[in-house]
Amino acid sequence: MSAAAEAVTAAAEAAAAGGAAAPPLNALLLPLPDAARGASAVAVAAVRGDERIIVCRGPAEEDTRFETGSLTKTFTALLLAELAARGEVRYDDPLDRYLPPGARRIPGPSVTLLHLATHTAGLPRLPPGLLARSARTGWFRNPYAGFTGDDLLAALPRTRLHHRPGTCVRYSNYGVGLLGLALARAAGGGPGDYPALLGERVLDPLGLADTDCDPARPQVQGHWHGRPRPPWLIPGLPAAGALRSSARDLLRCLSALLAPEAAAPPSLRVALTEVQRPRLALRRPGRRLCLVWNLRVRPGGPLLHHSGGTRGCTAFAGFHPGSRTGLVALADTAPAPAGAFVQTAYGTLCGLAAGRGV
Repeated sequence: MSAAAEAVTAAAEAAAAGGAAAPPLNALLLPLPDAARGASAVAVAAVRGDERIIVCRGPAEEDTRFETGSLTKTFTALLLAELAARGEVRYDDPLDRYLPPGARRIPGPSVTLLHLATHTAGLPRLPPGLLARSARTGWFRNPYAGFTGDDLLAALPRTRLHHRPGTCVRYSNYGVGLLGLALARAAGGGPGDYPALLGERVLDPLGLADTDCDPARPQVQGHWHGRPRPPWLIPGLPAAGALRSSARDLLRCLSALLAPEAAAPPSLRVALTEVQRPRLALRRPGRRLCLVWNLRVRPGGPLLHHSGGTRGCTAFAGFHPGSRTGLVALADTAPAPAGAFVQTAYGTLCGLAAGRGV
């Protein structure tokens, strides 16, 4: 029996033992792994109310770790909101306040932590100098591997803003990387202490044992165009894309976002709510931006989602508080140009929220 069939059978048996029919989530989740073309290991998971299911295919289990890429940013947002709930930072604090002594600032108007968390700082997508360094160290293998924390600080005075902070949305790995540096400094650590701080304030309290930024722990073998990829390294910008996680852990995180009142400590309860609050409206109707999370207005309330990709893995997570539904999708292959796996995952989440296919 395949891993997917075993997972579904186990869920059905558990439901039958409780006197209920097989979870209707199966009908929506089973086709989703087929959208991850070229993937050998896929894990998808869903929550709806009190129902939970994890479906795995290939060499993947519910606790198998995948690189999550930019999905890391949603955890950085939680960390920002947690520090804000404790009064350790304010959203309108300038980035400059948390730079190491002697570091030179970004020329121009002040950039705040909120600007960084909403991609409105005007920063370029990547820090100056990263592309040149990646060309020497392997853009097609591990483009961020040779860019360090010192390189990040050296990039600040060479940065030119594309627009005045707070006026436009421009997605920036650079910006969220700087946010992670600022949060580590605000909590009394150094620029490289983001992973430890995230573990202490967010991952450990949520019980996410499979989740961290450590590339040395066991994880799936990623693939790009069918070729194996080395573990993803992003030492200078960990807050933007270094996290590894499992379907089990990400489902647990979505469950916490759907029921913040059950989390502890109190600062994390506040943070789980704050990351869902819309901060600005985008030009396209019905779309909003929260702290990192994308928000779309749907029947029954807002739907929040984010995706991520590395040279070897693709990740998606989203949730719809109004219907108490959430979805996780992970694959061991880099995102396809058309984004079929992510788009299918988003459509599946919309179907879950609307009750279609049941």
